[in-house]
Amino acid sequence: MGSKIKKYIKKIRLKRTTILALVFVFLAVILIQQIFDLQIIQGEDYISKFQTRTTKTRVIKSTRGNIYDRNKEVVASNVLSYSLTLEDNGSYETTRQKNLTLNSIAYQVIKILKKNGDSLSHTFHIYVDENGEYAFDVGEGFTLNRFRADIYGHALIDDLTDEEKNATAQEMVEYLSGSKGFSIVLYGDKAYTASELEEYGLPEQLSAQEILDISIIRYELNNNSFMKYVPVTIATNVSEESVASIMENQYKLQGIEVVEDSIRQYIDDESMGPILGYTGKASSEELESLREQNSAYTNDAIVGKAGIEQYMELTLQGTDGKETVSVDNMGKVLKIDEDTKVDPVAGNDVYLTIDSDWQSATYQILKQRVAGILLSNIEATKTFDYDAVTDASQIRIPIYDVYNALVENSVIDITKFDSEDASDTEKNLYAKFQQKQQQVFDTITNRLTGDNLPAYKDEDQQVQEYLSYICNTLLRDTLGIISKDAIDTSDATYRAWAVEEAISLKEYLNYAASQNWIDISSISPEGEYLDSAEVYSSLTSYIIDYLKTDLGFSKLLYKYMLQEDSISGQELCLVLYEQGVLSKDDGVYESLASGTVGAYDFMINKIANLEIEPAQLALMPCSASAVVTDVHTGEVLACVSYPGYDNNRLTNNMDTAYYSKLATDLSSPFFNKATQQTTAPGSTMKLLSTIAGMMEGVIDDDTYIECTGEFDYVEPSIFCWNKNGHGSIEIRTAIQESCNYFFNMVGFQLGKTGDNEFSESLSLSKLQQYASMLYLDQKTGIELTEATPHVSDTNAVPSYMGQGTHLYTTTQLVRYATTLANSGTVFKLSLLDKVTDSNGTVLEDYTPKIEDTLDIPDNVWDDIHDGMYRVVQTHDQFNGLGIDAAGKTGTAELDLRHPNHGLFIGYAPATDPEYAICVRIANGYSSGNACLAANDIFKYIFELADEESILTGYASSDVSTTSND
Repeated sequence: MGSKIKKYIKKIRLKRTTILALVFVFLAVILIQQIFDLQIIQGEDYISKFQTRTTKTRVIKSTRGNIYDRNKEVVASNVLSYSLTLEDNGSYETTRQKNLTLNSIAYQVIKILKKNGDSLSHTFHIYVDENGEYAFDVGEGFTLNRFRADIYGHALIDDLTDEEKNATAQEMVEYLSGSKGFSIVLYGDKAYTASELEEYGLPEQLSAQEILDISIIRYELNNNSFMKYVPVTIATNVSEESVASIMENQYKLQGIEVVEDSIRQYIDDESMGPILGYTGKASSEELESLREQNSAYTNDAIVGKAGIEQYMELTLQGTDGKETVSVDNMGKVLKIDEDTKVDPVAGNDVYLTIDSDWQSATYQILKQRVAGILLSNIEATKTFDYDAVTDASQIRIPIYDVYNALVENSVIDITKFDSEDASDTEKNLYAKFQQKQQQVFDTITNRLTGDNLPAYKDEDQQVQEYLSYICNTLLRDTLGIISKDAIDTSDATYRAWAVEEAISLKEYLNYAASQNWIDISSISPEGEYLDSAEVYSSLTSYIIDYLKTDLGFSKLLYKYMLQEDSISGQELCLVLYEQGVLSKDDGVYESLASGTVGAYDFMINKIANLEIEPAQLALMPCSASAVVTDVHTGEVLACVSYPGYDNNRLTNNMDTAYYSKLATDLSSPFFNKATQQTTAPGSTMKLLSTIAGMMEGVIDDDTYIECTGEFDYVEPSIFCWNKNGHGSIEIRTAIQESCNYFFNMVGFQLGKTGDNEFSESLSLSKLQQYASMLYLDQKTGIELTEATPHVSDTNAVPSYMGQGTHLYTTTQLVRYATTLANSGTVFKLSLLDKVTDSNGTVLEDYTPKIEDTLDIPDNVWDDIHDGMYRVVQTHDQFNGLGIDAAGKTGTAELDLRHPNHGLFIGYAPATDPEYAICVRIANGYSSGNACLAANDIFKYIFELADEESILTGYASSDVSTTSND
């Protein structure tokens, strides 16, 4: 049979190539049949299954509403940008595979971002410090405890265990990155193998920053774990280079998507920062509150954090749209279902009453004036003898205090002195610091552990300051180891330390330990089981270790190094250049380095040129505020707090170093000096006293009071600023001359009872009655955080001339001035003009609200207006103003170690008022300096002088020492 087949094959003589062709044809037929089956017969079913698995709803981001000033100039807007989002859309066989996959994606993304100078967007309160250690970017308190609760998965702070509540930044990162968290770094039997790490593109060793960044991404993603296919935003305002790299590598970055987004952009003007505020990612508390009013807020929502951005959040926030898309298993969009698309709705636009030009100019004026006052009081000395001061106007600022301010307020960063790239000057300073530090630590160790120690009062000033820092600043205020609540302030030993200064720090701390005033549980886990001797031993060891890295204590050492001339002002001034605070292009560096220009002249010149601002030095004065209103509407046209801040560096990807600098800056830029700072009003209150006295009938137009210079109807006697007396004067002259005696008599007469005896409480009640009539006991209604005013409730007679316990903000005093200017209409102050939709349709018009119209006779207003007009006419600071104005000065006295506050309230024109103003220069020495600032502001808003002559860009050269009030 076989031979027959062979013969048959030979007979047909088929070639081998023919046989091979037949085989290929046969296989092709089979392949075609399978393709036909897959695509035609079962294709619809496969497509349906695939689309069902990869169809998702995608959010289309809306844009935030714009903010405009009263002249329709944009002061806050949006700029198109790119963001990165991440969603967990993978399927995993094990939790280990999931962690490796997501950690790998996070690692690849942060490498791309870092390469192109981009960073993650987050509100995580942990960072890597200059020593490579994890640290918190906020101090102990509610914010940090809320963060701890979020990390450990608790809804309430109260649910935190003691261990969790005391967790350090290091412990929290270890928790997140370990097996209890996201398994970023594992050890022992659980550690990832080399092959696993290679397979997922992970390195064998991650840096501290990489561990933190991966933890942040995983944490943000985990917050959306209940909505697996909802992406979270992990980076905003991403560069085009990063976008290109992400797109190129998207095949291995599952769940990562580049989306069009917008970032917030503000007018480049620090004066607008405190008004506008800034935006940022919402905290859990903010989301909880906002969702009560609008449930559409997502976990990664960007919201207003301060200022108008926060106050008008619900108005400015847009409504996101959505669409259904089909994607492949890598997240690539294959199809958009247009039928399901819901377009986003832009947020509404907000128009302010603020004139941004006036705002900016007023800010510049205040800066120039404060710098001028500061300059005029700096002297070329090492120290100043405060004990010789008999009047606060005599206070001077030694140049050594100016040098020290560069360190004290972190204008130069002393933590960089030991870095690898430190300059020779910085290294030299650090070497001297190490020597000083060792000397001081030897002294402190002796004072904590030695025998026969001197009492605190017998120590020299330098050692006293070190010991006070340890006991009060460190142990009590910073660490809470000495419990304020536990201390018995009547205890004899406590008084011997705190009041009599008759014992040593060692004796006090040992006694405090024996009385359980010391809680060292935060530094010693077994603290509660130690006896008092063991507690003290643990405490002393901890103090020395802590001080080695304590920035505040290091600054104290540099202060005394300056005083001892072991370091010089010249060296610190050179560091201003070497750390980039000043530019070497100014042509002065070489002269300073060679000694051709001395440190004193150098600093005077840089302050005069405003290259070094008063706020940077945080000496006195370093701040000021001014508010301008429309007297007919109560609209706020300028609301200035100096210093302000650059809100462009706080919004979007926050510059955390800049935020930290602002938060610790001794000039307190986050503290709005116009709406939050309260001081005594000084003699500006004499106008209120005028109303009270005339309305109650104790004085009238024809009442003359003899000012002798000393009001001795009360004890102690009250002296008029003119100690020779003003003689016999009536109300208008009393206002003009700001006669203390006259208004003391008004307060005294208003306290007279039926039997002609003086009643302190009656006098105060009358003052409070009329203060309430003028709404001085209420907030103004301005749409910013505002302090509560306080009408004096002690020292009745002095209160009528502005002393006592009065406390008001600049906004509250400008409303008072507005009411005086318009003869009795009390407005609710407002920064808001109107709200429109994105097409310009007005949705809400903020018509000025009148709180009250006062029923006060015209003759009272006439007396006040004429008296205020005379004040301006008789103050040289307003010479050549070019318009009739009216006003009242005020000097708020503090003590003989702090310069007085200077105030001015007023309006212009005097006969037909348009605008009211209040200027306050904290620690500005005299009211005359507030007058000079007001004079500049009036000139600017009424265009009475060339702008260049007002906004010079230099410290003002004319300074007043006048305080005739």
